[in-house]
Amino acid sequence: MTTSVIGKPLPRVDGRAKVTGDARYAADFNQPGQVYAVIVSATAGLGRIAGVDSAMVESMPGVIAVITHRNAPRLPYGEHKSYIDPAVGERLHVLQDDRVRFYGQPVAIVVADTLDRAERAASSLKLAYEAERPIVDPADPTVEAIAPAAGHADTSRGNADAMLASAPVKVDETYDIARENHNPMEPHATIAAWSGDRLTLWSKSQFVVNEQAEIAAIFGIPPENVQVVCPFIGGAFGTSLRTWPHVTLAAMAARQTGRAIKLVLTRKQMFFTTGHRPRTLQRIAIGANADGRLTSLIHEGAGETSRYEQFTEALTSASGYMYSCRNVRTRYRLQQLDISTPNHMRGPGEASGIFALECALDELSYSLGLDPIELRRRNEPEIDESENKPFSSRSLMKCYDLAAGHFGWSRRTPEPRSMRDGRLLIGMGVASATYPAYHAPSSARVRLLPDGTAEVAVAASDMGPGTYTSMTQVAAETLGLPVEQVRFSLGRSDYPPAPSHGGSWTMASVGSAIRAACIAVQEKAAQQAVADQRLPVFGAALDAIEWTGGRLRRRGDPSPGQSYGDVVSSLGTPIEVEASAQRDPDVAERYSMHSFGAVFVEVAVDPDVGTIRVRRAVGAYAIGRVVNPRLAASQCTGGMIGGIGMALMERTVLDPRDGRPVNAHMADYLVPVNLDIPKLEAHFVEELDPHVNPLGVKGLGEIALVGMAPAIANAVFHATGKRVRTLPIRIEDVLTV
Repeated sequence: MTTSVIGKPLPRVDGRAKVTGDARYAADFNQPGQVYAVIVSATAGLGRIAGVDSAMVESMPGVIAVITHRNAPRLPYGEHKSYIDPAVGERLHVLQDDRVRFYGQPVAIVVADTLDRAERAASSLKLAYEAERPIVDPADPTVEAIAPAAGHADTSRGNADAMLASAPVKVDETYDIARENHNPMEPHATIAAWSGDRLTLWSKSQFVVNEQAEIAAIFGIPPENVQVVCPFIGGAFGTSLRTWPHVTLAAMAARQTGRAIKLVLTRKQMFFTTGHRPRTLQRIAIGANADGRLTSLIHEGAGETSRYEQFTEALTSASGYMYSCRNVRTRYRLQQLDISTPNHMRGPGEASGIFALECALDELSYSLGLDPIELRRRNEPEIDESENKPFSSRSLMKCYDLAAGHFGWSRRTPEPRSMRDGRLLIGMGVASATYPAYHAPSSARVRLLPDGTAEVAVAASDMGPGTYTSMTQVAAETLGLPVEQVRFSLGRSDYPPAPSHGGSWTMASVGSAIRAACIAVQEKAAQQAVADQRLPVFGAALDAIEWTGGRLRRRGDPSPGQSYGDVVSSLGTPIEVEASAQRDPDVAERYSMHSFGAVFVEVAVDPDVGTIRVRRAVGAYAIGRVVNPRLAASQCTGGMIGGIGMALMERTVLDPRDGRPVNAHMADYLVPVNLDIPKLEAHFVEELDPHVNPLGVKGLGEIALVGMAPAIANAVFHATGKRVRTLPIRIEDVLTV
């Protein structure tokens, strides 16, 4: 019997639980005697709370508590910063003072015995404000762009400005990308219950061990007194990476009332306090020789942030290594506004920065009369020129070759407006994609049981990419067991710690830890087996025995050997091991590690009404070893759909008078639906990369979105001859004047 399962397109092991309703999400963990909390959000965009009239609300039927800054407990808010939090600034201290820092800030919480009563009471609470006019537009001339206090804001090699001035061919343009909100299917939710000085949170979280530490610091209690449970996440895209104020409010209300509290944010409230992709303004300037060789590249970008924290992302980073160029300058700034703090959203930084870079490169290809792929081929670097080190692997041009063949790029005619389907204008566009191959330390626990099964546990999360399945495959492969004999558990803060479920590093980090734990438990089982007189391997040297296909035998012994169940049953007790894994720092220092991809898109534009339809898309990705091709293709499909939304639909609009998101609902905040989704193909380049981690895997979730928006924008130009440098691209942007 073969037990090799890595690389096989297995169906999701948790699929049945999800389609039958057995999967329990945060809001499903109802507790005995629980009551309901509703947040009251500020209707002023800046200023202070001048008055609170709660007497009438407190007398309403079923109302248990009305908590505002006037009667809320003063919380310690002890020092705590994870790498997922902004390095500079301080998180919002909810209900600790009368200041209003942004529209929608939580200013009260109402608790009642039913949700209906809580909602009615919250809507009846009267607050008066001394309001000031907020600044919420990064293009406002009064906004000062500041260098982030943490990290490197500027990089430079050569003399990019001088070489740009003398370049025979150049492009110098600006790009404006709208603010986006994550809008996953599952809203943020927390159920909080205290038992003495111990708190349990059933909470939507992509980082349960950090939520445990954050809430412990806020309330001034030991982390071991906080338990966070989150076995399933109904989509997140980064919005649940941080621990937002509603979690604190749920715990606060539960302690103050002595009851279990259920708090679920409304869709509208998710536009206020749970992060967003920041609006960015960028400039790309590229100089080239007549043969297409780049002589200069300048990338300047600015992203919005709140006034109380400095949110940063890798907006300009990829420009340093994507293409060969001796003269490169990047500059990154922040624009502090009266808004809530942005957050990482799928493909953070790279998705926005690559849009500007790849659109500018496409524009350069037309100026040169070169095929866009050929331009990129002529500027393919041999090393990462930003760090002067080799890539651990780089298969970008293989991605282009693979995707171009499946897409039929050779059928494209290069002139804009030269391709039609009836009266529709047809455009074909292409763009590169990249994302770092991150890795973080992680731990995992493996337990062998007498029935021959293995239990694997780690405090990871699964927001949809198939973590349950892929980690089961890694354990089954390493142990030599069928997947049916592996039970994988995640989503509890008392499991061995894992990094955040974001940044495309879960498979690399957690998978490596599970592999290490499986190897360690085999070693422990072997050590105990050779000491057990009842087993055939008794007395053997450890180097004279081996695990093969999930069975222990002496090397060269043709007998079936002993299964895990045989060994454990003989010992009379389960065998358990916890182990950790992290990237070798010497290897990380020697190599530049990234995933790469190439995305091809075909659009159809109606020249009379300006509607844009993506008709098909093909992506090819180099991501090292593919653990599950079915899940990987699903990840790519989801990323491509997110890219369609970024390119053509998603835009959060703020009222400049008070900072109110005017389209904080799914009627006006547009996302792709079934009729917007065309034929999508994902292909994977065979790539061996032994340097990134023991599994040889790179991240996929982020990169699948990164190249989609520029490929669409480039296709729109090819179809219409109009270069649109703002996202989303709207009907009015392409209508013929």
